[in-house]
Amino acid sequence: MKRAFITGVGGQDGHYLSAYLRSNGYEVVGCGRPGTLLGARGDELRAKGVRIVEVNLLDRASTHEAVSTFRPDEIYNLAGHSFVPSSWEDPAEAIRITSWPLIHLLETVRTVHPVARLYQSSSSELFGTTEVSPQVEETPFSPANPYAAAKLFTHQMVKLYREHYGLFCVSGIVYNHESPRRPPSFVTSKVVRAACAIKAGRERELVLGDLDVTRDWGFSGDFVEAMWLMLQAKEPHDLVIGTGVPHTVRELCRVAFELVGLDYRTFVRVDESLKRPGQPTRLLANPTRARQLLGWEAKTNFESLLAMMVTAARG
Repeated sequence: MKRAFITGVGGQDGHYLSAYLRSNGYEVVGCGRPGTLLGARGDELRAKGVRIVEVNLLDRASTHEAVSTFRPDEIYNLAGHSFVPSSWEDPAEAIRITSWPLIHLLETVRTVHPVARLYQSSSSELFGTTEVSPQVEETPFSPANPYAAAKLFTHQMVKLYREHYGLFCVSGIVYNHESPRRPPSFVTSKVVRAACAIKAGRERELVLGDLDVTRDWGFSGDFVEAMWLMLQAKEPHDLVIGTGVPHTVRELCRVAFELVGLDYRTFVRVDESLKRPGQPTRLLANPTRARQLLGWEAKTNFESLLAMMVTAARG
């Protein structure tokens, strides 16, 4: 039986990935920061057969001990900063919690368990303000915020350790991927929850910034399959993972509100002060190489994803 070690297991991707791996016969060890997987969050994972451990990935010795103890066949590093706007509030912390865990994992794999294969979750935010759209693996990086800068550092470290030490380590350049598990701070969840609340009479309007920002939104449950496939490949490759289908925030609002029987134009108000300076305006994946090398493509379309989220939000 293969053993997988998942950091950040308590997050959206951690839940879907652990379920996917368990369905494929894996033993799954889920790692969370001390105190983060107490109560219902951890209980749900344990019910799926996930072994929960607390590891401080910011501490090299703690990381070394965990990998040495469990000696996993595969490591999925999903830990780190995840909400782009808040990275401006404390850039140093955003960089620290994104980069240190990856460095400690790479060093531990190199020195203790070099046969392990490691997946690092990278981000479409690497492309930032690029004028090239859609983006491919060779598109020049142009990070536009501290979160993206931290992700670029980890992306480059994976490449360096792969080339210098011969480790099987890869980065998935994942585009926006959502699910009913998304926290309300993310725009997809924010819009869906607001539509449901307005329909139920609990709220009166939704205030947003730029409605014309374009993103490539997919379903987390599809994306975790790509993560797994990247570690099953014969050779390690960093790959762009996305749907290849663009949608604006305006379309997001239209579809979400239509799903509850409302017209978004009546309830969504634009506040220019909420627009983020330097925000990437058109992040769109060209996932051709993932399809060619892995046989992977997204299965869940935009409308089905939002319908899933609306159903969950309505309870």
